[in-house]
Amino acid sequence: MHKIRVLIVDDSAYSRQAIKKMLGTDHNIEVVGISSDGVDAMTKTIKLRPDLITLDLEMPKMDGFSFLRWLMKKRPTPVIIVSSYSDSKTVFKALELGAVDFIAKPPKMPSKEFHNMEKDLVSKVKGVKKLRIDKLSKTLEFLEKETQKITLVKPGHNIEVVTIGSSTGGPAALKIILTSLPSDFPAGIVVSQHMPRGFTDSFAERLDSVSNLNVREAKDGDEVERGRVLICPGGFHVLLREKGERIVTSIKEPGNTDKYVPSIDMMMSSAVEIFGPKAMGIVLTGMGSDGIEGMLKIKKAGGYTIAESEDTATVFGMPSEVIKAGAAKKILPISEIPAEIIRLVSEVNQVDES
Repeated sequence: MHKIRVLIVDDSAYSRQAIKKMLGTDHNIEVVGISSDGVDAMTKTIKLRPDLITLDLEMPKMDGFSFLRWLMKKRPTPVIIVSSYSDSKTVFKALELGAVDFIAKPPKMPSKEFHNMEKDLVSKVKGVKKLRIDKLSKTLEFLEKETQKITLVKPGHNIEVVTIGSSTGGPAALKIILTSLPSDFPAGIVVSQHMPRGFTDSFAERLDSVSNLNVREAKDGDEVERGRVLICPGGFHVLLREKGERIVTSIKEPGNTDKYVPSIDMMMSSAVEIFGPKAMGIVLTGMGSDGIEGMLKIKKAGGYTIAESEDTATVFGMPSEVIKAGAAKKILPISEIPAEIIRLVSEVNQVDES
């Protein structure tokens, strides 16, 4: 069986050794090299041809961003960012440059939290077998193009809430969707992106700065309203509930046995209980099977469901499971999903090429 060959790039000697030790706990992973800066990492990438690279962003000689730009042009390779919570704003810049995922590095090292990274890191590294770097390259090319503006001419009443679930590769896919929708979008949007605590606020801020919509990290009691995007805070679940005549978010602590946090299934299930056939469910790129139950409930209630197609999904795990379960009414590449959303929420729409 072919082992996953990993290059570790980090300027901290302790972090390099700790990551190497963590990865060494799985016999399917082999650390083939260690670098303390981006220049050395370039040389070792060419020489060793690793299957995956773990990357710190702040390094001497050449930082992680410069290395990522070089890597994606010269030798596209899956990259997992290993970053501290203080770097949360820069993590999403790295994801837009081609990194596929990230691991949160605790502020104190050594610490119990630091060693708790092991399970998450090993899982994400092993997930690289399901990752398609060619699909990621397509997504990056699409992100570099000027976003196609979709103008809403006449709001309809078909869909009142759009629920979106995503995991590995999700931040870039979400950016494509949210930057394509107009400011007068006539439905609320709720997102569950698998992400650790401490990062979703910066993620929401970044999306808000490039989108025509109001994007924010969801707080308990936030109202679901037209033109607003609420992103579930990392490390929690988000559900929808009725509060008088309003529909608001309910932020819930995860249980010890919860497999996926946040849970796409829980979010979608709560949405369909309130909105019925006026709920839309979308499952994008990601590992695992989260979203099957929620999408099936939305489809059964008469709502609309979309799964990202294999053509563009960086990891086809979650959408593939949704499709196999018969829960997707439509299967589309990420570039066509925004227009399909608009078609469903409006009675008449046109595309403005200008």
